[in-house]
Amino acid sequence: MSADREARLEVIALAGLPEVRAGDDLASLIGDALGGAAGLLPLREDDVIVVTQKVVSKAEGAVVDLTTVEPRPEAVDFATRWDRDPRQVEVVLREARRIVRMANGVLITETPHGFVCANGGVDASNVGPDSGSIVTLLPADPDASATRIRGALRTRFGMDVPVVISDSFGRPWRWGIVDVAIGISGLAPLDDLRGIADADGRIMRSTVRAVADELASAAELALGKTAGRPVALIRGAVFQRAEASIREALIPAGNDLFR
Repeated sequence: MSADREARLEVIALAGLPEVRAGDDLASLIGDALGGAAGLLPLREDDVIVVTQKVVSKAEGAVVDLTTVEPRPEAVDFATRWDRDPRQVEVVLREARRIVRMANGVLITETPHGFVCANGGVDASNVGPDSGSIVTLLPADPDASATRIRGALRTRFGMDVPVVISDSFGRPWRWGIVDVAIGISGLAPLDDLRGIADADGRIMRSTVRAVADELASAAELALGKTAGRPVALIRGAVFQRAEASIREALIPAGNDLFR
């Protein structure tokens, strides 16, 4: 990769994807959007595809019809106190491996994947025509979801492009949300710079770049939250190709200072 290419990063939100429904061939829809965009083909070695969790969950049927949910008393009490939908609170509790905090109207849980996040990734926004009566869950295996999309695009376009599945997470001590990677295929989620000299020749002792998360956040700046654009192509990215898992980016319990 040339120095000029390394110094330039493009993020292109793909247009033309229809409303995604359960059973849709998401990889095919993404391929159609890539093919219909001017100047994006052929795909390049420094391309990465970022796909938002919401369309992955909808395509895979990871949704819950709230009209079928009977909330437990704990969910009703919490929802009544904080003006929340008790059915959605119930779904969050069902999906949780562990309740981290349940206060001030906020539910922080650990998901079966090992993610610690608000509402366990259960989301009622941007769910489509049935908004108000359904919520989406996180994909059962986001790494596998990314791998399926990556394989289909490789078959169609002849280029092995890494795929990142993204979702919005809050952060301790700071307002606002950022998109992070919850699934990956074809790239290493981390860039470990420990033991390498910095620009001044000092050996770095603790610097590990969260590359997959940075790619997810970069994509979100182009995708937005209300424009109905769930997929972006990042061109010019610098990353390490690898067969890896997003689990490599999760801090083990023994190293978690806040557990």
